[in-house]
Amino acid sequence: LARLFLRLTGWRILAHSYAAHGGEIDVIARRGDLIIFVEVKARKSRDAALLAIDGRKVARLSKAARHWLARHPEAQTCGLRGDAILMVPWRWPERVEGAFELAL
Repeated sequence: LARLFLRLTGWRILAHSYAAHGGEIDVIARRGDLIIFVEVKARKSRDAALLAIDGRKVARLSKAARHWLARHPEAQTCGLRGDAILMVPWRWPERVEGAFELAL
């Protein structure tokens, strides 16, 4: 559902469920010169979903992002950002731009 949501809002999916040793990124997408590394969180509330992206999770996301970037050097010229898609019951998915800071 998160990938469909991104596609409907103009993003091209580059990868999903991208796993690297010690980390995983749910979705990597591009629109223009911006690449986003997306963490999808489904919780009972918006706040609970955001709180689930803690420092440990961001470190794992960053590690996987560095791994992906090493394999895709053409992406080095793009802007990079860590976004979240929050999935809360009975609500449309919400994308939070810059939900976390990647350590690249």
